[in-house]
Amino acid sequence: MNRKQNFKWNNLSLGVCYYPEHWDRNLWQDDLRRMKENGIHTVRVGEFAWSIFEQEEGEFSFELFDSFLNLAEQEEIKVIFGTPTAIPPVWLTEKYPEVLNCRKDGVLFRHGMRRHFNYNSETLHRLASRVVHQVAEHYAKRPCIIGWQIDNELNCEINEYYSESDNLAFRKFLIEKYKTLDALNEAWGTVFWNQTYNDWNQVFVPRTTINDMVNPHLKLDFIRFISESAIRYCRMQSDILRLYVKEGDFITTNGMFSNLDNHKMQDTCLDVYTYDSYPNFAYCMKENPRQNRTLNDRKWSRNLMEVRSICPHFGIMEQQSGANGWNTLSDAPAPKPGQMMLWTMQSIMHGADYVSFFRWRTATKGTEMYWHGILDYDNCDNRKLREVKKIYNRVKNIEEIVGAEYVASVGLVRDYDNIFDTQLDIWHGRIADSSEMEIFVASQLKHTPMDSVYIRENTQAEELKKYKVLIYPHAEILTEKTVGVLEDYVHQGGCLIIGARTGQKDRNGQCVMKQMPGILAPLTQSEVKEFTLIGPDDDDVFMNWSGKQVETGVFNDILSINGEEAKVLANYDGNYYVGRPALIETKVGEGKVLHFGGTFTRKNVEVFLEYTGVLEPFSDLIKASKECEIAVRSKNGKRYLFALNFAKTSQEIGLNRSVTDMDTKEIVKGTVVLAPYETKVYRLEEEL
Repeated sequence: MNRKQNFKWNNLSLGVCYYPEHWDRNLWQDDLRRMKENGIHTVRVGEFAWSIFEQEEGEFSFELFDSFLNLAEQEEIKVIFGTPTAIPPVWLTEKYPEVLNCRKDGVLFRHGMRRHFNYNSETLHRLASRVVHQVAEHYAKRPCIIGWQIDNELNCEINEYYSESDNLAFRKFLIEKYKTLDALNEAWGTVFWNQTYNDWNQVFVPRTTINDMVNPHLKLDFIRFISESAIRYCRMQSDILRLYVKEGDFITTNGMFSNLDNHKMQDTCLDVYTYDSYPNFAYCMKENPRQNRTLNDRKWSRNLMEVRSICPHFGIMEQQSGANGWNTLSDAPAPKPGQMMLWTMQSIMHGADYVSFFRWRTATKGTEMYWHGILDYDNCDNRKLREVKKIYNRVKNIEEIVGAEYVASVGLVRDYDNIFDTQLDIWHGRIADSSEMEIFVASQLKHTPMDSVYIRENTQAEELKKYKVLIYPHAEILTEKTVGVLEDYVHQGGCLIIGARTGQKDRNGQCVMKQMPGILAPLTQSEVKEFTLIGPDDDDVFMNWSGKQVETGVFNDILSINGEEAKVLANYDGNYYVGRPALIETKVGEGKVLHFGGTFTRKNVEVFLEYTGVLEPFSDLIKASKECEIAVRSKNGKRYLFALNFAKTSQEIGLNRSVTDMDTKEIVKGTVVLAPYETKVYRLEEEL
């Protein structure tokens, strides 16, 4: 929560990623005119152009982009300018190899890919800050520029760093955090397996070991360190840009990658967040292309839900417009007719107020020559360009939606301590990743819009009151601050649902010597007496709940009541703990806690949503098949209903109230047939 957003778009608009340095200059003006004719009024440029600006160390040239921006201003095209630091040029990496990242065994990642540098090289900081100063000072006052993108996709390609610069910075990070080696040894449990340190110079980033195992508490701090390093690098560029950008222009970055506290980066570095949306990853051929995949491209809505938690009114910097693939990485089919519209409306439905397609024309050379854009190699007008024009006309019809809030009464609770822990703890990762996806899938198939809700250091219970139900599935790491926020939320009338393994660890990732749910037990008035994974030879275990057989997942905590307000709602019906409590409900203040001993599946999530009264909140307004995604955005007393058909077959929806079709302006009610990949947006004049 505590989402900071200093910039909001005042109209829905479309853009495209463009690389003038890739193309003959004779194409530029025609490209810009064709963009404008088809509804594209903004381009992103520059993020990979360091060697264009600085072909040799200290020798800067701005002629190419000067010429391009002159044409952009002539054609009334707006520009988002990228700081050109995503790929340091070869002269830099050859002269200063200390800027390179490396494998855990010390082998350097050489020039030829991208993002091959490390964040902690002071040489890189010096040279990157210099080029950012030069570019920002030269271009910031240009009237066509409306915003700046920092670098490109931080922590993409690689998200771990093992260079000597990282070793030195990691030690500094740890000294600032722990002050003494005694404190570090205690936090990392170094008494185990003779790991005790008696000199700071003995402490390194993770190194190659037998079976590639590493102290889990060290690794947890290492991931936190990576996040801080990336944010420091981003903030360095943000601070420079703020010296030059003109009033009203925004600073952003793009993507959302792991080992990075994206919320903190938004709060400390950015004005608005933008994301790169590629739903067609669902069909990448590196897996069996014909196997059944739950939700397919619709699953990308989970990522959009995450982005919305960072920045409620975000932008899409790269929206898929063609088949995706590097020549060495992945391949996927082209978007079918209507899917570009579908994916654009998917982004807008979840909170995007700006959508920029990747890319204008497919590269004819290089690693991304199969990462297709709107235009193909032949540069001819095509089906995709015609679909962009349709999207533009569609966006004009629904433009009043800009700034509307996504409506959800259920929150999936997350925090970065537990996210980072799932990446190094096989038990935690196995159950948490599966449960979170199952919770999302259930919410989608049962048309129950959901938010991702992050608990952070400054989160207050007041921010959580908008949610009737919060599901915090497997928070193994708990802090007193988090528990206090949850207690306040429940006392004020909220319903909290927790699952197996909750409260097992402290913030260092060490298991606490308390019965789970640890420091949350006074709130839940329950205890875990025993626990087990469900093994491959075990039968599935269910619980008997109000006459229903309900799944309990792949891990079971055997529960016990420990308080007067707690009561057993369901008992296990199998395995050696048959008849023992599986689900306990405790009333606290105006609210309640449900302590579930299992992991979450789409079927048991449906039961939880129904029991807590939040299932299908818009059922009195619309009925839809599970192939459709339903959501509502709200603004100024009006509600905007989205219905998106992700299926390749027609689907019926039933409108139970009269609503206004925002494309035709007609009042409609009753049965509406959505063609394959068709989307509808309706306006309700009254509050729901």
